[in-house]
Amino acid sequence: MQPTTSTTEKHNIQGQVSSILHNRWFFLGIGVLLISIVLVFTLDMKLYAVSLASGLMGIALAAYFILRITLRPVKSAAMVDVANDIRFGARTYLRRQIKTILLVTPFFAALLYWILDWKAALTAVFGVLTSLLASYIGMSVSVRTNLQTADIANEGKRSPFRTALFGGSVMGFCITGLSLIVLSVLFSVFKDPNALIGFAFGGGLAALFAQIGGGIFTKSADVGADLVGKIEANIPEDDPRNAAVIADLVGDNVGDCAGRGADLFQTFSDDLVTGSIVAIAMASVYGQKGIFFPFLLQSVGVFASAIGIFASREWKPGMSPSAQFNVGLFVSSILSIAGALSMSLLLLNDWIIGIAATLGVLITTIASLSTRYYAGMEGKPVKNIAKASNRGAALNLITGISYGLQSPVLPVIVLMAVVVGVYTLSGNSLLALVGVNIGTDLLITFIMAADAFGPIVDNAAGIAGMSQAEQGVIDKLSRLDSVGNTMKAITKAYAMISGTITAFVIFLTFYRLAGIEAIDVTTPFNLSFLFIGVCLPFLISSLVIGSTAKTAEKMVDEVRDQFDKNPDIIKGTAKPDYSHCIDIATSNALHEMILPSAISILVPIAIGFAFGMNALGAVLVGSVACSALLGPFFNNTGTAFDNAKKTIENLEFSRGTPEHIAAVIGDTVGDSLKDVAGPSTLIFMKLIGMASLLIVPLIK
Repeated sequence: MQPTTSTTEKHNIQGQVSSILHNRWFFLGIGVLLISIVLVFTLDMKLYAVSLASGLMGIALAAYFILRITLRPVKSAAMVDVANDIRFGARTYLRRQIKTILLVTPFFAALLYWILDWKAALTAVFGVLTSLLASYIGMSVSVRTNLQTADIANEGKRSPFRTALFGGSVMGFCITGLSLIVLSVLFSVFKDPNALIGFAFGGGLAALFAQIGGGIFTKSADVGADLVGKIEANIPEDDPRNAAVIADLVGDNVGDCAGRGADLFQTFSDDLVTGSIVAIAMASVYGQKGIFFPFLLQSVGVFASAIGIFASREWKPGMSPSAQFNVGLFVSSILSIAGALSMSLLLLNDWIIGIAATLGVLITTIASLSTRYYAGMEGKPVKNIAKASNRGAALNLITGISYGLQSPVLPVIVLMAVVVGVYTLSGNSLLALVGVNIGTDLLITFIMAADAFGPIVDNAAGIAGMSQAEQGVIDKLSRLDSVGNTMKAITKAYAMISGTITAFVIFLTFYRLAGIEAIDVTTPFNLSFLFIGVCLPFLISSLVIGSTAKTAEKMVDEVRDQFDKNPDIIKGTAKPDYSHCIDIATSNALHEMILPSAISILVPIAIGFAFGMNALGAVLVGSVACSALLGPFFNNTGTAFDNAKKTIENLEFSRGTPEHIAAVIGDTVGDSLKDVAGPSTLIFMKLIGMASLLIVPLIK
């Protein structure tokens, strides 16, 4: 039946209104930022007003995307039923996680009050709450966007790409917008960035809980679903007969979306705080306006990412999603570089700092290209891992580990070359290193949007499969899912390289605050603590991988038990108990994340008080150096195993074959590496630095 003329006109009017609304919000954000900059340089307003305006622009854009997504009516009732199960599970887990974090927050706030003062305790609470708020909003929108994405694909009138990207953008704008707003206000109140170290510590505390808990949840469910479903029962990945399938889809949101959002919130906030500390220390060189340089440079990144997100669209018919992402990334990068150079000249009258920020943007590009080679489906390593699967799981694992151990070398060498070069060229200026550091942050909003795109389209494909949509719809979403996996891998590389330089700047800031000129590692005392620092990332990784295994064991037993007790489930005539699997993953994830979190925070504090500044400084050097190599190894190896499995699954009649089973085993091993150990290592090396910064005044 053809729509009536009035109906057609109504849709056209709605489309025109949507287009006008789109442009109005877009140009409103640009207008606010431009007007703020003009006022700053003509009326000598306080410069934090610009960062405040940029944060508000980000929140306004997030609100627009939320309205655009939630107000569209969904047409498929079957998809709504599946999506409601995912939404309920995600909300249940996140509420229990937030409750757990809020229970321990008063303890750490009291500890900070006792060690330092009320300012550190108060800002730490703000850091925890702001991180949790950004994660909750972003993930809540993601579990609504997955339904809209699936429904739009089912409707078939337009591409679901933009819907998924806009849904992911909410998380990106929330983490950068809220951080800028809260830190700008706190900085204007306290006038001292040292008081904001507590905020960065609180954000790190929330990130550690969110990433470890979310990672254990998602990977235990994924491993349980794969081992029993794919290997033992030989059923598809998102088959509704698998009791762990909803927990697996929920895990994509709490791990890849909420967990990664908290991780990047920590990086973004850490860099603002440490950058401001360095800028104030160098105010005699760069002037009072230089104090606000970190805030204004981060504001440039939010603005550039917003343009890049809108630029990610189908500019010509048939343009691939990867190409659309590349356009947005290119636009964001060019605008970020132009803005960084402009800010460097306007505020500091020193183009070297702008060059440093430009190199920071380029470093992230090199890291992403390296990850694409070692972990992307088009790269030689993944093809060789898939080929090795023909000879069994052992060779699949050996081949993947060999490439994974090689993968961190080039990015770390390039990063260190840039650090040494910029530091030397600038006349040993720490602010130049801050420029490199914040340069790696400038694309955080865009990168987070691309990362959240992954779990959204993954969930959308799962919703389509479980609601028995047409095969063409499932295939369309599966193609987007493969793009999403690549973007998630790139995000991990981005987060790792950005986190490494963040940790580098943190311990340089620690040295400056502690008054340490150098640490003599030729003495047994300092050398011993250097090795202790190297050991800590291994300990954290061991704990979180072991926790994933313990939770996955219970998940496997539960799925097997449901198949054994109710044969009608495998026949498709009875519905499995999804909620019990969600409860297993939730309770174990929240329980298992406590010990790694405590070690990350309490060990550096104990070492600092018991053995002094030099010992703590040596621990920091060892921890950061080890994590900078261990983290990319985990991320790239796990992603390569995943994509090798997908390479085999894309071949016709490959499912259930010996090589497919070998690849699935490799993928299950890699899951705990890329989504639990890797992100946890990254957060650990930043959090241990912030914990060390906190106790410097008292030790001195």
